[in-house]
Amino acid sequence: MIATFLLSFCTLFTIVNPMGALGPFLSMTAAYSTTKRQQTAFRASWLAAVVLCIVALVGSFFFRSLGLTIPALRIAGGILLLLVAIDMLNVRRPRSKGTTEEDNEAAQREDIAVFPLAVPLLAGPGAIATILVLVDRSEHWTQYLAIFPSIIVTCTVVGVILSKAQLIVKILGQIGVNILSRLMGLVLASTAVQFILDGLKAGLLH
Repeated sequence: MIATFLLSFCTLFTIVNPMGALGPFLSMTAAYSTTKRQQTAFRASWLAAVVLCIVALVGSFFFRSLGLTIPALRIAGGILLLLVAIDMLNVRRPRSKGTTEEDNEAAQREDIAVFPLAVPLLAGPGAIATILVLVDRSEHWTQYLAIFPSIIVTCTVVGVILSKAQLIVKILGQIGVNILSRLMGLVLASTAVQFILDGLKAGLLH
């Protein structure tokens, strides 16, 4: 159970990539006071946690009802994560986490916690695919249950990081933020390849 928790936490934290979210978050909350920015950060992270927990509960049943096989899901999820990882390695914002047009629209909104912060910046397609694959890989109910605290802990940590966005950027500088993002991208790329290999292996044995 502990091993599953650590695996889930590390994988989720990497795909959510809070370091890569610092720039868009600060841009969208530029007119906010410090207090409002912190409140928005935590509200968005908690909403993202709710979305991912719901996916963990019913997501696999939904995909099975569409006739999609688990190996196909693993391969598709791995490819999606690999594309996100490549963007992270090149310090580019993944398109799956939103577009410039969405950021511009968000700047005109009074409440951006739900969209685009919680979805798709934090709980985007990559995070959702990760949850589905982790659920499928759970061989025991204790491993399945471990996914939920990993989601909560991940999103709480992300909320703390976003709430201190200005301080982190000031201390690390943009170069430091980019280096951390690249390191997380390398870890995510390795995880994505493993997901693809698992999917291919399961598909060939099926």
